[in-house]
Amino acid sequence: MTLASARDLMREAAEAGTGIGAFNVIHLETAEALVSASERANLPVILQISQNCADYHGGLEPIGVATLAVARRAATPVAVHLDHAERPELVDEAIALGFGSVMFDGGKLDYDENVRITADVASRARAAGVYIEAELGEVGGKDGAHARGVRTDPDEARAFVEATGVDSLAVAVGSSHAMLDRSASLDIDLIGRLKSALSGIGRSGGDVPLVLHGSSGVSDDVIVQAVRAGMTKINVSTHLNGFFTRAIRETLAADEKLVDSRKYFSPAREAVAEEAARMLRLFALESA
Repeated sequence: MTLASARDLMREAAEAGTGIGAFNVIHLETAEALVSASERANLPVILQISQNCADYHGGLEPIGVATLAVARRAATPVAVHLDHAERPELVDEAIALGFGSVMFDGGKLDYDENVRITADVASRARAAGVYIEAELGEVGGKDGAHARGVRTDPDEARAFVEATGVDSLAVAVGSSHAMLDRSASLDIDLIGRLKSALSGIGRSGGDVPLVLHGSSGVSDDVIVQAVRAGMTKINVSTHLNGFFTRAIRETLAADEKLVDSRKYFSPAREAVAEEAARMLRLFALESA
């Protein structure tokens, strides 16, 4: 199967009022696990490679090419996305490699600078036919994202999208990156107001989908509420990393003589596939 279009997957989910899982690739084993999850659930998935992941692998190309290859072999629709790129040149590299979707993260910049750089990056993505996501209202660490005032303003969100021409928008509504427990409280009313603010202003006249970052810290029932309120793309990384790591610990604890990494990566890959499939069904409101 060829690579799926992130644009099509996002539009279909938004029109259906359901969510789509966007899961972070850490290495080849997680890419394989996430495709397996998509096939088990018979639902599309977006594989994400972050700037941090690219730096870990010494550059975007090694992990990017491997992930694209795994995605192309999938029996279900799989898109590949660049996540949280703070360097515009990394976006350009992802486009050149064949990524169908990219995110430029100017969330740490002041508003005017975020608009200026995001608009410039978005124009290059549009010229290449690539779907582009941006961020407004920083989704930062646990304290920052929950601090008073760290929320995306609906009017500002609309102005930002109109000024930059981005296709989807990651918004700050109470979630936080890298949380190890699922206790984040989302502002469901704000999600609804953001959805209304971005209604009908997409490049083709449609709505601009909302993206929830830091979803690892959000419980199942709250994620379902968020999807029903208007959230479309649900990003998860830390939660699935925990399944991978716990499975490795359990396997090594059971056999202290084990040295072949394939024998402890395999159950870890299986653990991620099983949980990711469950989450895909949850986001699609199949098990809500």
